[in-house]
Amino acid sequence: MKNISQHANALNDNTSARQTRRTIVGLDQLAEPVERIAHYAMRASVVIVVGWIGAMKFTSYEAEGISGFVEHSPLMGWVYGFLSHDQFSVVLGVIELAIAALIAASAYSRRAGVIGAAAAIGMFATTLSFMLSTPGVVEPAAGGFPAISAMPGQFLIKDVALLAVALNLLADALRACRTGEEATQPA
Repeated sequence: MKNISQHANALNDNTSARQTRRTIVGLDQLAEPVERIAHYAMRASVVIVVGWIGAMKFTSYEAEGISGFVEHSPLMGWVYGFLSHDQFSVVLGVIELAIAALIAASAYSRRAGVIGAAAAIGMFATTLSFMLSTPGVVEPAAGGFPAISAMPGQFLIKDVALLAVALNLLADALRACRTGEEATQPA
């Protein structure tokens, strides 16, 4: 019995030490402001990335840059049947700028947050579909799949993270709709 009692006391001492360290460092108090900053940073980063890329769609450089993805896509390749590369790029730019604006407005409007995040999810999912249709994604010199090329493979794979952020923003906006609050606070 004595050994069990000593072991229990040692465990309690370790637990107390961990709690004391947490209290001294203030980790519990630090988590909330970090979460709040992270929440706003997620929204701002998506607005910046989508807005910047959307603005670039108004250049011939970007129109030609995306043409290889669009041409090989079963979802989007058909648009070049009636729009030039530049025309389609401008349409896409307007859509991306609208998505960025809606996500930015989600700080003030639940509906804008839901629409913007849902549109971003669709956009990132579409971009990720290019992984399946664009030639050169898999790098044969590195042994083939799962090795992906720097361009276009690694360029496209980043949208996995952006898709996850957009899903988080949609969850936040839907939660705000349910609670009747604006989508400004983390869950």
